[in-house]
Amino acid sequence: MMEALTWLWNILQIIIGYNLVLPLILFLLWALFPSKRKSVTEPQEKEPDYAIIVTAYQYTDNLKSVVDSITKINYNNYLVYIVADNCNIDNLSFSNEKVILLKPETIIASNTGSHFYAVERFKRPHEYVTIIDSDNLVDEEYINELNHYFRKGYVAVQGVRAAKNLDTTYSCLDAARDIYYHFYDGKILFQLGSSATLAGSGMAFRTDLYQDFLDKNQIKGAGFDKILQHFIVAQDLKIAFSEYAIVYDEKTSQSDQLVKQRARWINTWFKYFKLGFGLIGKGIRNLSLNQFLFGITLLRPPLFIFLILSIMCLLCNLIIGNSTLALVWTTAFFLFIIGFVISLVVSNTDKRIYKSLISIPKFMFFQIISLLKSKNANKHSVSTQHFHNKNIEHLNQ
Repeated sequence: MMEALTWLWNILQIIIGYNLVLPLILFLLWALFPSKRKSVTEPQEKEPDYAIIVTAYQYTDNLKSVVDSITKINYNNYLVYIVADNCNIDNLSFSNEKVILLKPETIIASNTGSHFYAVERFKRPHEYVTIIDSDNLVDEEYINELNHYFRKGYVAVQGVRAAKNLDTTYSCLDAARDIYYHFYDGKILFQLGSSATLAGSGMAFRTDLYQDFLDKNQIKGAGFDKILQHFIVAQDLKIAFSEYAIVYDEKTSQSDQLVKQRARWINTWFKYFKLGFGLIGKGIRNLSLNQFLFGITLLRPPLFIFLILSIMCLLCNLIIGNSTLALVWTTAFFLFIIGFVISLVVSNTDKRIYKSLISIPKFMFFQIISLLKSKNANKHSVSTQHFHNKNIEHLNQ
């Protein structure tokens, strides 16, 4: 009996601990196989037609800024569809003929619902659709960078959600988290032959693919990007990652924002992580590296959860006097830190983000509170209200 418990304990530690070392393993594989990153000469083509969907729920404070940034992009063939769900639009108007303001007759309270509402009202058959949040600002070359991958045959592309604000410790740590995920779950995962994970905005799709998804999926609450990425990879299609297709995203700057937002995100992980098992199975049956690696990624818990579980395993081994396993856990933590630092260094991270890292324990504390509130997270709110707004001209100062 004791031997069986020991085996179970060791298996549990492996299941938890591999999350600490997997990023560095992927980085080493990525470094060993640079051929995946060779550039491809692209034929010059006419500008594909884009639908740019901007969804707003309750809050419209930042809509004028995001629309202003979109209309300044170095691209002409697009229309912007703003879905103002449960919003007061009395003082909201746009003179640009490329901007279509839509006000649903009834409250939708759903990302995919708002997207479906916009798609049904497209003014023309767009080739591609891209999703932008109402608090984003769009880089001038955003669509041109997306086109690099669509011209190579990809049906979906995830860009980078760079920080628009680094004015508080919370926003800096939020940005650090995004940098880590963009590097490992975006750039490295894609360049190793799998798919980049979707981030909710700054992403684009072939319109027929996205319409097919919307027709087959009615999703309430947060997490539509989790279902969407599974929908794509389950067909063994690849989601490309473009590190130069940039939208500037509002990072959480206050503790109450952090708790509410993370509660929703944690809730979605518990709801959808099991999809990873199916993709791993498909990957094995189809001999698909795309599906196999992506399935493993979906199973990984949020950063703070596996870090806390890992700390608990280390302490347990110290208490029971297993110095060998305690040393293994210490080494694994060291390797994780190396992997985390690598993601920051190669991403030309702002020095304010480095300074904020000392506050990681406090950041994790608020995420533990989020975990406790995650069960009913979608009942409290379906959007995050932000309190910071800057023009794109100030982003790189």
